[in-house]
Amino acid sequence: GPRGITKRKALGLHGEITPDEARQRATAAIDRIRQGLSPEPPREDSEPTIADLAERYMESHVRVNCRPNTITNFAKALRIYIVPELGHLRLSEVDRTHVSSLHHKLRDKPWQANYVVDLLSGMLRLAEAWGMTPPGPNPCRSVRRYRLQARERFLSPEEYRALGRALNEAEDDGTVILSAIHAIRILLLTGCRKNEIVTLQWDDVDRSTGELRLRDGKTGLRHVPITPPVEAVLSSIPRIENNPWVITGKKPGDRLKGMDQIWARIRKRAGLKDVRIHDLRHSYASRGLALGEGLPMIGKLLGHRQVATTARYAHLVQDAERASTAKVGRNIGFLLTSEADAA
Repeated sequence: GPRGITKRKALGLHGEITPDEARQRATAAIDRIRQGLSPEPPREDSEPTIADLAERYMESHVRVNCRPNTITNFAKALRIYIVPELGHLRLSEVDRTHVSSLHHKLRDKPWQANYVVDLLSGMLRLAEAWGMTPPGPNPCRSVRRYRLQARERFLSPEEYRALGRALNEAEDDGTVILSAIHAIRILLLTGCRKNEIVTLQWDDVDRSTGELRLRDGKTGLRHVPITPPVEAVLSSIPRIENNPWVITGKKPGDRLKGMDQIWARIRKRAGLKDVRIHDLRHSYASRGLALGEGLPMIGKLLGHRQVATTARYAHLVQDAERASTAKVGRNIGFLLTSEADAA
């Protein structure tokens, strides 16, 4: 061997193979060595499949690095879409045709179709980094994603009032669990993500600094000021012994579950047919911009990590600028006309 290093290859245990079989294996091993190959031919089943990669991806990457909701969503996409369709393929066999076919099969769910391809692309990138497959072009890269219609829904002042009335009525007649009403009010007043509030614990309510410490945020720990309206809501929430959650559920010691279903009832009561919980966050940003806050400040208030995320609200800034321009122009035009009349 190189540098005088001797390597030995076991051909089998004595008594398990005959001398002739041992000689045949030795000859085959020597031939492979002379060709610069490994003495042992690769097993036909040695290359991992997409199913193998999916298992390693979940255990070694997703469960270690991702948030609980992300873990659940990735596991669901793998179980329902990727593994049943492509799980049997070895990594070197996966090409654009396979990925494109899966993408096309989900064409009636364009967002889901793009999500699945992006997930598969990330898996294959890691497979290459892990040495599970040789370097090569990612077959997902050339698959053209479906164009999605940006969904933006902002509450008008009248809709805010209608929602306020619906929350008050639900609180008075007891038709909705009180903790859900508290949660919706905090979401409206802070622009936080749903999971940031339903997973908020009393230990994260720091009244000495006047801040909420949000640990379940997409961008890691962030602090949100406790404004007087938020403090009013928090003060009305009874702190239940042996329950660490601010937004409590029906079971002892548990947090509230099923917010989407509860929101659907409140929404219907307020006459807001097409408003999602997440639209309360968009509305918070919209109101901030209408009151003169700039995009950088809105991004900070919402806990955006990237400027591009906040940039989706840029057209609202343009609308506000046009309205301001018209307002200033009308005022100056009035002064000019008044001056002319006075002369």
